[in-house]
Amino acid sequence: MDAAQIGAALRARRHALDLTQVETADLADISPRVLSDLENGRETVRLDILAAVANALGLSLNLTVQAP
Repeated sequence: MDAAQIGAALRARRHALDLTQVETADLADISPRVLSDLENGRETVRLDILAAVANALGLSLNLTVQAP
């Protein structure tokens, strides 16, 4: 999953919960700008930010490490 796909999934979940970016950013303790960049695939996906947003949206993270 690339940054754009992750962002689209987060945006879809946020919309499903009828939350604004500001509300979601407040819940995740990040700035609305960072959330916007993340949702639009412009932000490098930092694990701590991704985990905070996922938690705010009631999502869990499953990570798989694959050798190239």
